Amino acid sequence: MELGWLLWGTAVLLLLHVLMELSPAVNFALRITFYCVLCLVCSALAAAACLLVNGGRTVKNMRIIRAVVRTFKYFFGLRFEVKGLENFKVEGPAIIVSNHQSILDMMGLMEVLPDNCVQVGKKELMYMGSVGLIIYLGGIIFINRKSTSSAKMVMSEVAKTMVADNVKVWVYPEGTRNCTGDLLPFKKGAFHLAVQAQVPVIPVVYSSFTSFYNPKTKLFTSGKIKVEILPPIDTKGLTSDDVTELTDRCFGIMRETLFRLSGRPS
Repeated sequence: MELGWLLWGTAVLLLLHVLMELSPAVNFALRITFYCVLCLVCSALAAAACLLVNGGRTVKNMRIIRAVVRTFKYFFGLRFEVKGLENFKVEGPAIIVSNHQSILDMMGLMEVLPDNCVQVGKKELMYMGSVGLIIYLGGIIFINRKSTSSAKMVMSEVAKTMVADNVKVWVYPEGTRNCTGDLLPFKKGAFHLAVQAQVPVIPVVYSSFTSFYNPKTKLFTSGKIKVEILPPIDTKGLTSDDVTELTDRCFGIMRETLFRLSGRPS
């Protein structure tokens, strides 16, 4: 009986392997499914560890989450080449902004995430089972993107908390995932926040995923991701009148860096 199950299991694994080799769509579906299952299982385990070690919701839990997520790259054959980590070493709080490409961004985020740094995310993430639980425990700041007044109120509170607790805040200024190899126009919330708190903006750029990950073409293979942390942009003395210029400046620098890292002519 046990031999029969072993033979059946082997046959199924061989069939899946053949299908993955022959069909990009099957390969993509299986890899995404495995990624989602991995996130759910590891989130549950990490949540238990966070509760045992730190007792509840705190940015200190990001160290545990970071350690767990950093192992994911080995399952998917992803390699990270990081440059400019020293630019995170600014005294006091800061706003970190980066490009947002896919559900795989979490791996890139945790590869370089500095200590005492929380992220801003959409409120809907709270309802994603164990994933929602672990990001809640990690101190992620949730905003309701459908309510402009609510989002502004939250960001205003974030500015006060950021300075009072001496934490960095990570924001995706594009506002949504964008796997085109380019940047979407930036929303100004992160830059209003930086000016309001008079803290520097630190741009982080990830090279395009399109050479190994593209949902439209069902591509998901191994690959290398280049990451560059750019020098901080000072906001001291700036006012709300300078936010548009600050946003445009950051967009231009990050877009140029994205094209360079991705080997794409600008």
